Order: sequence, then structure tokens, then C-alpha cells
Amino acid sequence: MSTALVLARRGRRVRVWSREPAERTTSAVAGALWWPYRIDPVEQVGPWSLRSLRRYEEWAARAGRPEETGVRMVEGVHAGTRLAGLGAWAGEVAGLRDADAGLAARLPLIDMPVHLAWLRGELAAAGVAVEERAVTSLREVTAPVVVNCTGLGARELVPDASVRPVRGQLVVVENPGVRTWYTAADEASDATTYFFPQPGGRLLLGGTAQEDAWSLEPDPATAEAIVRRCAAIRPEIAGARVLGHRVGLRPARPAVRVEREVVGPGRIWVHNYGHGGAGVTVAWGCAEEAARLVEGC
Repeated sequence: MSTALVLARRGRRVRVWSREPAERTTSAVAGALWWPYRIDPVEQVGPWSLRSLRRYEEWAARAGRPEETGVRMVEGVHAGTRLAGLGAWAGEVAGLRDADAGLAARLPLIDMPVHLAWLRGELAAAGVAVEERAVTSLREVTAPVVVNCTGLGARELVPDASVRPVRGQLVVVENPGVRTWYTAADEASDATTYFFPQPGGRLLLGGTAQEDAWSLEPDPATAEAIVRRCAAIRPEIAGARVLGHRVGLRPARPAVRVEREVVGPGRIWVHNYGHGGAGVTVAWGCAEEAARLVEGC
């Protein structure tokens, strides 16, 4: 939807086809803290992330905007992370600082159901129709330019066997008073620890990063382990009432693919997929890059 919106605002006639409504996609499951996580190539991810950051900062700063767009700026800590271990992009992020517990920061935290609904409204205002429609091949689409933002679906549609799922499971609990976010991620492990406070008295607890796992069913033992890990950081979480469970499959790839492919006379595909665990983080940077490739057609 971000890519479609950028294109529409640049004067392109755009239609969106989606097999699922937005509220049933991986994006709706995301904890959605802005941060370059499990994504390559590093030299491009930094600029893409910063372009997204500027948009989120703007939306969060406008009076009344967080309730409308779902974007807020929230304080928190990345445990085990230090400024010295980050790329050049970190120098463009205001307020990043080393602290005893890790890297402290004030970053965009997004309520994805609200944000997706807002994006859909922005598309409607721009005259873009969103149609629920499944395709089995990109060649079914007869438009002269097809922008492929199919995430994990690109594995079959392109086809691209390098696209793989990284399963994420979250637990939603009644917030016992936590106001800051926290992450502790070890890329060598499939277990991560994080919690994100969201509006409506909700606290999102995570998580997992299980490669090549396709199940969308919440695992009770995994959920219990997630709560235990989070409660080890904030003990009050242990007694929080469970409101629900979420599972999503991150569309991982060795590197994000944003490139143009000529498939026939007057037929162009622009690919924009493989964003792994940082789709929200690079969304607008990648959308602008994809739009640039469309404009060159």
C-alpha cells in the first residue's frame, strides 16, 4: 500500500490486487518498531530506513495524528546493542545513546491495525482501488507495469526459491503499566525477547524468529516461554491477563529485491519484496525506490 500510494501521488494510475484484506496480512501481526532488523543489503537498508523514519517522525509530531495514523514516538532500550556496532545510518537517528542496559532510543512504534486502515483510506482518497484478487502467476496481470510487492508470495509467483519464511509468534496481554519498549535479539537464536506498549491497554510480547517454519497456529509452549522471558525483564508482566495470540511469517531473503525486470515488449515488472523482519522500517524508502524504477519505464 505504501508503494501504491507513492505512485498515485506521482500521477500514476494505480490498482492494487491483494489476495487478503490488509487486516489478515503479516503486516497486521507485526510488533512494528522502527529498526533495521534481519535485513540486507546493509548499504541500501540504511538510506531506505532513514527515508521511512522521516515520514514516521512527521506523522507522530502532528497534533492528533498518532490516533489517526497509528504512529507514536516511544522510548525504549535495545539490550546488548551499542552505537559502535551500528552502520553510518545510526548517526542520522536523533537521540540514540549508549546506556547501562544497552542502546537507548526514542523510535517510531506503530499500531499496525490502525496504520493499515489509515493507509487504505489514503489510497481511497488518491483514487486507488484495492481489489481482493488472487493470481497464480505475475504473467496473468496484463498491465504494462506490474509492481510485485507480494512478500512471501514471491516464492511461488516469480518464482524465487530464495524467499523463505521466518516465523514470528507474539502474545497480546493487558498492559500492567509498561510505558517503554524493550528488545533483546540474538540472530543466532530463534528465540527473541521484546515488549511493545500499544494503545488500548495492550502490551505485545515476543517473540520468535523460526526459519523455514510455516505454521500459523500459535504454539502454547512457545507462548508460555515468551511470557516468561518478558517477565524476567519486567516482573509485572507475569500476572498480566492474556488477550490473544498472533503469528506471522516474515518474508525473508538473503537481500531485499528492488529491481526492474523486462519480461516482454511493453511489459515491465518492478520487484519490491524480501524485507524480512524490517518491512515497516524500510517500507517508504523501498516504495520510493520502486516508484523511481517505474518512472524510468
